[in-house]
Amino acid sequence: MRELMDGPGLRMTYLEGALELMTPSPDHELWKKNIARLIEYYAILRDIDLRGYGSTTFKKEAKQRGAEPDECYLIGKALADVPELVIEVLHTTPLLNKLDVYAGLGVAEVWLFKDGRFRLHALDAATGAYQEIARSRFLPDLDVTMIARYAVRSDTPQALREMAAELHGG
Repeated sequence: MRELMDGPGLRMTYLEGALELMTPSPDHELWKKNIARLIEYYAILRDIDLRGYGSTTFKKEAKQRGAEPDECYLIGKALADVPELVIEVLHTTPLLNKLDVYAGLGVAEVWLFKDGRFRLHALDAATGAYQEIARSRFLPDLDVTMIARYAVRSDTPQALREMAAELHGG
């Protein structure tokens, strides 16, 4: 346990008394970094005021929840409480339900990347639960299938160039 606590990259998720400790694999880190770079590059190309906060720790003691997302963003505003959009790369099956954690924190949209594809979820304010959605409410013109296709590649600079060409229609 001591080695785990002293090691780099330890990720913690907390939900109502249960604590999950995880150390990400090289594939997980590559995919999450690629996803971030691809989305951020898309935002630059489309002149979207995307503000990233990486894996900042978010918690609400009253709701007994805390998480460190792989990536998180807001559009056109600075972070005040929680991000609008969280991205989680699920390389292995987590013990805790990430959607339950983020619903309790009030995160409006969560993207789960698993098995080479995205599943997008929007928080329903009336029910406090997530509903699966086809397109992001924050980045509605972004083709997440395209991002997924490039995210798993190890040749990131080439993937970015190919995505830029695809976005420019060539």
